[in-house]
Amino acid sequence: MPPRPEPTRPPAQRIRAVLAEAARGGGTGHHDRTRVELAEQTRVGDALVRGLVRAQLALAVRLALVVGIGLGVLAYPFLAGAGWAYVHLAERNEADFTAVVQRPER
Repeated sequence: MPPRPEPTRPPAQRIRAVLAEAARGGGTGHHDRTRVELAEQTRVGDALVRGLVRAQLALAVRLALVVGIGLGVLAYPFLAGAGWAYVHLAERNEADFTAVVQRPER
């Protein structure tokens, strides 16, 4: 007995999902109220804006500290090392020069 052929299925339809549509689809009431609070500059909207400004300021201060400490920790020792190397090499050049000048002539 020959094997039975499998029934053919119609191809599955593709569904296109867009992030903006998904965001609009559910729970729009909360987002709409928040936008109204901000647009009408109510006490709640003012509190939201102040919270955002405080968060941005805290982020800026933390980043400034990280950059300041990073430059202080890395830049100054590098500059001190470069200065020490310059002084050491300059003293060696002077010692070589002095040795050449004080060498007896033959």
